[in-house]
Amino acid sequence: MAPSLLILTDFFLAANRALDYATNLAGPLGARLVLLHVRRDSILDPEMFTGELSNLNKEAVALALSSITSNLSVPVVAEVGHGRVAYAVADAVSRHHPTLVVLGRPNTEATPDELVSTTALDMLRTAPYPMLVVPHTMPTTKPPRRVLLAVDGEPFSLGQHAGAIRHLLAALHAEVTVLHVTEKSAAAESAAAALEMVQRTGLTTDLVSPVRTLSMTAPAPAEAILQVARPADYDLVVLIARPRSFLGELFHHSVTAQVLLHSAVPVLVLPAV
Repeated sequence: MAPSLLILTDFFLAANRALDYATNLAGPLGARLVLLHVRRDSILDPEMFTGELSNLNKEAVALALSSITSNLSVPVVAEVGHGRVAYAVADAVSRHHPTLVVLGRPNTEATPDELVSTTALDMLRTAPYPMLVVPHTMPTTKPPRRVLLAVDGEPFSLGQHAGAIRHLLAALHAEVTVLHVTEKSAAAESAAAALEMVQRTGLTTDLVSPVRTLSMTAPAPAEAILQVARPADYDLVVLIARPRSFLGELFHHSVTAQVLLHSAVPVLVLPAV
């Protein structure tokens, strides 16, 4: 079965940017798209990632999905889910087994971080799955190649998702830089240890380009990652989200949440097991 990418849409700008980005990813992956719109039961919905609701009736939703799918250059199927986003996504994931779940990040400058990250957190808690978040400012572009993989220096495993992510990086001909941010003095030993840890997962096994390393000393890891992950230098940031982060009560203050909310480039969150 060909791989697939699951894209959430509410028909707003951010969702359209995410769809454009996913379409560009689908080409090199040989993947089809699964376009999912979730209809909500209440207009008071603190879980919506966009902070807005697409309050369309059944006929309007069907027309919008048909219009979108007819203009795509890659194979696509469209579905309508109901209820909470996280549960609708979990159901779609269980049936389609996508490589990634893709969603857009809207303009949230005037919205508290705690409200913005609620749906992303709910998805990670309900059914931890690789999640790609695309900023609303992201123009339609070619597939990402310059990848910044930020690690915290602790061993990790991606379980069943390792093979799919390895294939993704290889298909993109990714040029990967492993970034390790430490509060202690940066040293060659730190960068080497971070690289060895990533290599143990097998993520870089099929890459053609040599993997680069970068070690930084900074009191605030999230700020350091955001400083390095500039659009001029990187196309994609990859973060490892540990269960203690998204299962705990401090997710909104975690490195994952801060980078997810403020990165100028798309962020791929990989839940560790």
